Amino acid sequence: MEKNKKIDLKTTLKNMSDTNLLLTITIVVFALMYIFAMLFLGKGFLKPQTFCNILNENAALIILSCGMSLVMITGGIDISVGGVTALISMSCAVLLDMKGGSLIASMGLALLIGLLFGMVQGYLVAYLDIQPFIVSLAGMFFARGMTTIVNTAPFNVENESFVALKNTRIYLPGIGSVNKNGDFVNAYVEIGVVIALLVVILMFVMLRWTKLGRNFYAVGGNRQSALMLGINVKKTKFLAHLICSILAGIGGYVYFMHVGSGSASHASGAEMNAIASSIIGGTMLTGGVGNIIGTLFGVLSLSTIKNIVSSAGFDQAWWTGITVAVMLCIFLVIQSVVLARKSK
Repeated sequence: MEKNKKIDLKTTLKNMSDTNLLLTITIVVFALMYIFAMLFLGKGFLKPQTFCNILNENAALIILSCGMSLVMITGGIDISVGGVTALISMSCAVLLDMKGGSLIASMGLALLIGLLFGMVQGYLVAYLDIQPFIVSLAGMFFARGMTTIVNTAPFNVENESFVALKNTRIYLPGIGSVNKNGDFVNAYVEIGVVIALLVVILMFVMLRWTKLGRNFYAVGGNRQSALMLGINVKKTKFLAHLICSILAGIGGYVYFMHVGSGSASHASGAEMNAIASSIIGGTMLTGGVGNIIGTLFGVLSLSTIKNIVSSAGFDQAWWTGITVAVMLCIFLVIQSVVLARKSK
């Protein structure tokens, strides 16, 4: 009986697709880390609000990582998303506080900036066949430079409508903890979390059940095979970069709602965190393999490991960097093993 169970487990793992196998590994790793934190790092991790705070702080990163995963599935990369986020935050802050703009106008501006970056970068990558790293590197420098041109000094937004939107909380009925006074306090999430989860659902549905989603995987898996199947490879790559930048526009505004200010230093390193989250979530740098649900858990895993390092008393920034680097290397090795399994 025991032998049959081992054989069944081996057969199950063998029959799993690369995407599902990497997704399973990511979810298991996140679950183990969070259970470890709850058991050994104090009662803070036992409170539902701690998990909600992870979502609140990383809502924008979830959206940026979804876009990054999409581009990586097609075999590309986009390192401009952090710069675009900073540009959106500063531009919307200036529009609201200095130009008398409305909330709707600021949201439209965020989407317009993302759309323009997506169209230009997507055209250069897809139709002029320029390496996506070079194109998005130029986009990153341009966005950071434009952020400083829009305004140099950081400042907090005082627009009443925006402040009211920023301070809006969605309370979760029946979920919470008891405070020191013995009162039950409901856990809450910010509006950005709802937007991020909607983006995850929409992206998952698109990649899983639409023709366009299958085209993204086909182009990333094997470009020549995709051409033979009649897929418009250039259009598909263009759309991948376009959607990624539009998501950067949405993520940039979600980030702006969370921080409530404009600054040239905003979202520093966001593109690296998005890439790391995508890799941890099971998206392969070689393309053709990835899962948006895995990306969500990749962001949660990245944030959880940072919180664990901080709670353990290693508050210095380099300890977090070292831990993330080790974690990233482990997942890259796992991806290499999966690639070897696929070749075999």
